[in-house]
Amino acid sequence: MKSGFRYFCFICASLLATQVFAADMSGWSDKTVCRLVKSGGNSDVNDEAIPRDLECAASITSIKSYRSTNPSAVNRGIFGKAKRSLNKSPHGYTVISDPTTNAPTKLVEVFEVRPGDCYANPGVNGWDDCEHDRERSELTENNSGPNRHGSEFWYGWSIYFPENYINIYPTKTALGQFHQKDADPIWMFDNASRSGGYRVVGSVNLLKTKQKLISEEDLRGQWHKIEVHAKWSRSDTGVFQVWVNGDLKVDYKGKTMTAQETLFKYGVYRSYMVNYKAENKTSEVPAQTVYFSNVKKGHTRENLVAQ
Repeated sequence: MKSGFRYFCFICASLLATQVFAADMSGWSDKTVCRLVKSGGNSDVNDEAIPRDLECAASITSIKSYRSTNPSAVNRGIFGKAKRSLNKSPHGYTVISDPTTNAPTKLVEVFEVRPGDCYANPGVNGWDDCEHDRERSELTENNSGPNRHGSEFWYGWSIYFPENYINIYPTKTALGQFHQKDADPIWMFDNASRSGGYRVVGSVNLLKTKQKLISEEDLRGQWHKIEVHAKWSRSDTGVFQVWVNGDLKVDYKGKTMTAQETLFKYGVYRSYMVNYKAENKTSEVPAQTVYFSNVKKGHTRENLVAQ
């Protein structure tokens, strides 16, 4: 009788644990997360403990060999959780231990796009990258406060281009964008010129503002810290400022949006593969890999500091 009762309790506890681990743990206390880690936990609990840099995370399989495909494995401040956009491949997005050893965080996000990495959103009116000659692996902000007219936020990230990163111009490679809801992107960070490098492109009333942020010579093999201060406005009261490694590169004042809302997306997004193929007389565009670290959104610049 007692053994049957114990078995019943074990089954109930197991079912309860399954429900607990399936929950959103972002609001849980460090103490609660560590208690679950020490009691055996699962990959979801571990993914919550490691980016918080909790002491109990030391009991998890060595962080030096950490690997996950869960976007929630990193802390993005008030960005909250992010979701993958138009890419389902297992190689397209991973969170790994910093292979460079000098990123601002222990874990880095790796975006990789290979030839043929195009997908479509479900539904009759869903966007299809394959039909529009696009390939991508991006994350989209999901649960943060909306970037609407009159709002003001700080955004930050560090980006790393490996030594074998290839500039595929005249195909365009976007590496971050403020995409307007139900409208075109308004600000894009890209590697999309023959001279290479990393630049920001703003589009307001069809007038393009282009500013080189990092030269081609300085692009690869090192981390670059990007900070953005934006006052979102459909009038001339807007502000868009960009710092690179602490130096102010863009100090724009004026209209910063034309729609009701913008969403931040980052990763690797390439357009018009046909251009590279035609210029280089090839059937494929080379794969590209880029690392991101400490992607954050906050109300102040201090909110962008790596935890």
